[in-house]
Amino acid sequence: MTRHCWKCGAEWPFCRLPGRNDTCERCGSDLKVCLNCVSYDRTVAYECRDRRAEEIAQKDRSNFCEYFDLARREYVPAASHDSREGQARDRLRKLLGD
Repeated sequence: MTRHCWKCGAEWPFCRLPGRNDTCERCGSDLKVCLNCVSYDRTVAYECRDRRAEEIAQKDRSNFCEYFDLARREYVPAASHDSREGQARDRLRKLLGD
């Protein structure tokens, strides 16, 4: 379990949380984003488990959320998410006969 960039998986080497202007040294993407937050959850309202947080439309852009906490997790490349979704959709189509 590491703290890392949501896009490329580069590890965040510092003890502090990333600020609004911090970017990944490898790919240049913003680090203080919803996709990197412990509260990010695609299955809940506004994709955030923290009810106090305001809605943020662009989950991959730097924001001013006061409740941001950089998640510790295993890095899974984005392509794996897409292929898993694709497999699930294919199974559903077969089930429904489409």
